[in-house]
Amino acid sequence: MLTNPPPRPSAHLWCHACPLRQKQAFHPKSAEEVDFLAEMKMDHRRIAAGQEIIFPGQADAELFTLFSGWAFRYKVLADGRRQILNFLLPGDLMGLQASLLSVAQHGIEALTDVEVCVFPRRKVWDLFVKMPQLAYEVAWLGSREESLIDENLLSIGQRNATERIASLVISLYRRAEALGLVNDRSFVFPLSQQQLADALGLSLVHTNKTWAKLRRAGLFSFAQGRLTLENPRLTERIAAQYERDFAQRPLL
Repeated sequence: MLTNPPPRPSAHLWCHACPLRQKQAFHPKSAEEVDFLAEMKMDHRRIAAGQEIIFPGQADAELFTLFSGWAFRYKVLADGRRQILNFLLPGDLMGLQASLLSVAQHGIEALTDVEVCVFPRRKVWDLFVKMPQLAYEVAWLGSREESLIDENLLSIGQRNATERIASLVISLYRRAEALGLVNDRSFVFPLSQQQLADALGLSLVHTNKTWAKLRRAGLFSFAQGRLTLENPRLTERIAAQYERDFAQRPLL
């Protein structure tokens, strides 16, 4: 269900004072670029957890920046089996593929209550015509999402269940850490066991058993919706994930 947020300053003032834009994870933009995005932005929406942001087959999906909360991108087979393709955190771009193709080839669902900045799909071409630097950043963000999906595909194709869970946990931990969402190695972790299973290509039973094994081994603890990495280095070794991306990234 879409609801309107409380009244806010004009898009121009709001975009320039955007708290997400102030985070160290994102590289700064010129006043001209922010002005252009403020003019392009058509809405700021709140969407409840469990609601669709983009649904499969949608022909009029807009372009979104996830302002707050978590979401995930997925595809579903005819018999209802679902594959979660990747998880989306604040600052991530959503709907690029859907806005460039005739219909959305995937769905995006709000994992938690979220807020999104909405940009009209009909104006995406304006970026390429009028602001080539921003157009490059859109392409960069699309490539980054592809790299995250590549990592998930590597997990499903080559990692065992223990390695898959460790890889997903350390990846989400690093992404949350870059956004300043980690405190004392602890961060909000809203994924259910079924969502873990759908992301990792495992059965729910196998996911539950492996998750419990890793907790007993002392890799992490989970309480009151927060995941704490007790041994990040061991988690990295199990996942065979050592690369860290410290570079600032674009934010629309």
